[in-house]
Amino acid sequence: MRDLRRPAKGVKMQRALSAGLVASLLLTACGGAPTPAAPPAASATPAPVKVSASYSNVIASNLPLWVAKEAGIFARHGLDVELTLVESSKGIPALLTGDVKFAHIGGSEVVSAAAGGADLVIVGGTVPVWPYVLIVAPDIKKPEDLKGKKLAIAGIGGSYDIAARVLLPRLGLKPDDDVAIIATGSVANATAALASGAVQATLSQPPDQLALEPKGFHVIANLADLHLSTANTTIAATRAFVNGNRDVTQRYVDAIVEAIAREKKDRPFALDVLKTYLKVTDTSALNATYDHYVGTVIPSAPYVRADQFGDVIQTLGRTNEKVRTFDVSKILDESFVKSAIDRGVDTR
Repeated sequence: MRDLRRPAKGVKMQRALSAGLVASLLLTACGGAPTPAAPPAASATPAPVKVSASYSNVIASNLPLWVAKEAGIFARHGLDVELTLVESSKGIPALLTGDVKFAHIGGSEVVSAAAGGADLVIVGGTVPVWPYVLIVAPDIKKPEDLKGKKLAIAGIGGSYDIAARVLLPRLGLKPDDDVAIIATGSVANATAALASGAVQATLSQPPDQLALEPKGFHVIANLADLHLSTANTTIAATRAFVNGNRDVTQRYVDAIVEAIAREKKDRPFALDVLKTYLKVTDTSALNATYDHYVGTVIPSAPYVRADQFGDVIQTLGRTNEKVRTFDVSKILDESFVKSAIDRGVDTR
């Protein structure tokens, strides 16, 4: 039996409707209207886009990349960038598999892969000259003493390999015939090979060369002094990624351009970044590295142009017909750097 002390379900509903009607009539009489509920607050800032980027060697040519990360510049441009050290021989495969989206890598590696069919794009370049010196063992007094000796590089077909093949003929030496070129896998390995006596020469740059000089190793040639145009360090990505993520690509390039401006005007901060990544504490070595790269090597506007690939095409083209006939302009896109410069990103 129903409890008569409780109103029936229908009576409850009728009372509720009546109460609502009375409330509505009262609001109308008072000139008011029901206030709609406020919409949920929108998120002020979208979550940063996660992007992976690689660099091929722990050398100061990558300072713009490191500064963009450590100064929070990537974050200000809405990017959460994960940096990974990937040796040059594995940099292009990492791009093609999607393990990284941007690779800071030698132009020679990009051209070799593109000539072989990889659909890649270069959107910038942070080192447009050869920045190396030729450092040799204590008993090597002049270039001709290198005949019959070994020169260590990071990898065959990479920037160090091309630079060695550009320099040796200028010293009256034939690569491979007079001097054996030995691939070691990385710049660190090449330096270690020279220090251990496994080879008698390598290409180097500060601060690495400065650590070797007190032990009797010395420089007999400086490629940087020749100011030869080249695509030593480029910023590459797959064409599919760039075409599908032009906004992300633009923000990435903007961050690199802004980082270059920051390192040029904030020497103390740049030195701290170099100290962290190079794991060098010697103040004079850090300052020499900064002066070499920031002062003379890294440009304010990181454009990459077809004429920077002359040495690459000529050297690799001797043994690779596809490279010799490759139109490098097909893989260059200057629009991102141009947009950044036009909008004054480099003045921030």
